[in-house]
Amino acid sequence: MTPITIALDWTPNINHIGFFVAQEKNFYTDAGLDVTLADPSEDNYSETPAKKVELGQADFALCPTESIISYRTKTTPFALIAVAAVLQNDLSAIACRRAAGITRPADLDGKRYASYQARYEDGIVRRMITNDGGSGNISIDYPAKLGIWNTLLSGAFDASWVFINWEGVQANDATDDLTYFKMADYDIPYSYSPIIAANEALLTEKKEAYTAFLAATKRGYLYASKHQAAAAALLARFVPEHDQNIDLERALAITAPSFGDAEGWGRMDESAIARFLGFLADNGLEEQQLPVGAVVTNGLL
Repeated sequence: MTPITIALDWTPNINHIGFFVAQEKNFYTDAGLDVTLADPSEDNYSETPAKKVELGQADFALCPTESIISYRTKTTPFALIAVAAVLQNDLSAIACRRAAGITRPADLDGKRYASYQARYEDGIVRRMITNDGGSGNISIDYPAKLGIWNTLLSGAFDASWVFINWEGVQANDATDDLTYFKMADYDIPYSYSPIIAANEALLTEKKEAYTAFLAATKRGYLYASKHQAAAAALLARFVPEHDQNIDLERALAITAPSFGDAEGWGRMDESAIARFLGFLADNGLEEQQLPVGAVVTNGLL
């Protein structure tokens, strides 16, 4: 059995369902792999998933495309590259408290935003505000990552970046006080998130194992899409206690159409990534536009 570790980007949630299905249905075992799904709560997010790959603690990181770009613009010999997309569509949004008088992005001027301190995050949020006619004058702070959602629900902050197929489902079950603004609705060509990323230097050396991992993972996601009740029940065993109130079947019903089909799962549209890279350069978030080939490869799919 070949050991493989993937560092998850968050505690177990609906975006991860294919990994857990593949683990519990023995798809990884069938492929000759001994897979570890590393939960960031185990070390309280002391290292990002991408950093764990850089340090050799994980073979794969689950992260946004921004993490790839960030590493590619650093003066370091380590090169992170995207090898598969979990979602074919962007299911994230900026969640805002209606009680704070926020009905459109421009209303975020003067409000409080809880940031994950991800590369480009603050700049993207400010650009959303200015694209809607605001000044982009928003107060940004950086609470502990794993507690950001609670700071929004409690009213300590007015807005944050969430997944509408996870926090959005949880919020709709608990309150109707949130509204959501999607990037595409405000001329921001946001890229894939989350993606599966690896150390580019190891793609040839470990090609067989890495290709087998992606094939088994794809099998897990396609199973989850086809057998939603069974997959949701399986994931429920791993969801942390504070998220046990989320309707997993409803979350999966929202998410499954974005997994893609047998031909499309994991594949990344290079033109979409090019648009995002151009957006970053055009808005001064990067000095120059990276070539798409430095960010993504579909070669293992």
